[in-house]
Amino acid sequence: MKTKELTISGMSCNHCVMHVRKALSGVDGVTVQDVQIGRAQLTVDESRVADRVLSEAVAKAGYQVVGITEAV
Repeated sequence: MKTKELTISGMSCNHCVMHVRKALSGVDGVTVQDVQIGRAQLTVDESRVADRVLSEAVAKAGYQVVGITEAV
């Protein structure tokens, strides 16, 4: 399991936060730790979830992942 931080563009309010949280929570192998405007912190089972899957889930919610980093 790895902790990752996503930088997300297009978020501007708590409604956006709820959409992104719901989208990422629906990905099998992901545990959402925190979502704020412009970012999300997750625990990811990398054997089951690629970064591309995270980006696609956020895109389906109407936002764009502009960066993914491994949190320390």
